[in-house]
Amino acid sequence: MAMSIESKLGDLLENADAKAILEKHMPGISTHPQIGMGRGFALSMVAKFSGGLITDDMLAKVDADLKALG
Repeated sequence: MAMSIESKLGDLLENADAKAILEKHMPGISTHPQIGMGRGFALSMVAKFSGGLITDDMLAKVDADLKALG
């Protein structure tokens, strides 16, 4: 299954390659104290509630890298 920013955050974090991409562009996301609340939502949705911590630029870079995984 192809991954993108529309994938659930929990699914991305459970995949080692995807998790590495998230950490590359958003250092510390996997250990953020509130990450558990976002695991069931698409990364694009989590970004909307991040208070600006996850920017559109970050999302674009993550999305490109995730899609490159195939």
